[in-house]
Amino acid sequence: MKKVLVAMSGGVDSSVTAAMMVDAGYDVTGITMRLGAPDTIEVDPERPNCCSLEGIEDARRVATQLGIPFYGVNYEDIFKEEIIDYFVEEYLVGRTPSPCMVCNRELKFGKLLDLAKSLECEAIATGHYARIEQHPETGRFLLRKSLDQSKDQSYFLAALTQDQLRCAMMPLGEFSKTQVRDLARQYDLRTAEKIESQELCFVADTNYRRFLQDRIPEKIESGDIIDKHGNILGRHQGVPFYTVGQRRGLGISVGKPLYVTQLNADEKTVVVGESEDLLEDTMHVERINLISIEELTEPIRAHVKIRSRDDGGIATISPTGESEAIVKFDEQRRAITPGQATVFYDGEYVIGGGWIVGTDTT
Repeated sequence: MKKVLVAMSGGVDSSVTAAMMVDAGYDVTGITMRLGAPDTIEVDPERPNCCSLEGIEDARRVATQLGIPFYGVNYEDIFKEEIIDYFVEEYLVGRTPSPCMVCNRELKFGKLLDLAKSLECEAIATGHYARIEQHPETGRFLLRKSLDQSKDQSYFLAALTQDQLRCAMMPLGEFSKTQVRDLARQYDLRTAEKIESQELCFVADTNYRRFLQDRIPEKIESGDIIDKHGNILGRHQGVPFYTVGQRRGLGISVGKPLYVTQLNADEKTVVVGESEDLLEDTMHVERINLISIEELTEPIRAHVKIRSRDDGGIATISPTGESEAIVKFDEQRRAITPGQATVFYDGEYVIGGGWIVGTDTT
């Protein structure tokens, strides 16, 4: 009987995943990562937090209901080092981080997968909405979009390695969220009606600016808001409080809408411009992880997303070095943001992804 470790957060998706694994006859063990409680701001009851004690207790109760062993592991120090410190540092240098991408690679399919192997489990199952397949000829493990496109999480999984994909199971990729809720009710799970957790699990009220101010007040310095010609238009509260494309909260009025177009942490300046100043057709990408192909030796065409909620656009990806490329879009894209992850698709399949370094103007 195949031994499977199921990552359980206490939410409906991971609870149904555990139930499905048991139902399919696997030897299942439930595991919850203790990543540290969110900061001290009161959690919005309408947006529960997956790192809360309530979430851990819900996971434990579901495991008991399913009759499977359940363990909790304390990864607070690792989470702080790998995710929170990264999150803070990226904002400090003027980039907008993608913490969920890093968490999936380093913790959920990194440290947790190492633990699964030490427990002699052959796979780790999660409640992600994505599909994993093996190519019949090349043998490579492929990452495919979820059947429910509105819930697809393949973007957040594009940094996973072949070894991580080989050991991963994501049964919810074949279902819609509505079907998963129905399954939870059929299994009579206590989490069947539980609402979804917030995106940033370590920021209790989703206010990342307050989170940064509380953690690193001594490193946040005000500076000038300037236009592309260097003219001073006002003062900002700190470069980490802004992101490319932002319009609200600038505190300046010049008779027309202005948007953040560039962040210069060294000069402590925030550059603003009009809407058309956000349009770019070329970006530089580093630390590329390839999934469907082994290497990128010549230009390829792909559908490219520049953020998780982006519809994407057609582009040519040209390698410029090991794990580096220039991506040129057929049509200009709005607010290409350094620090964000970009993911390349061939239809429903993920070719790979990397990290946006900048554009021709940054």
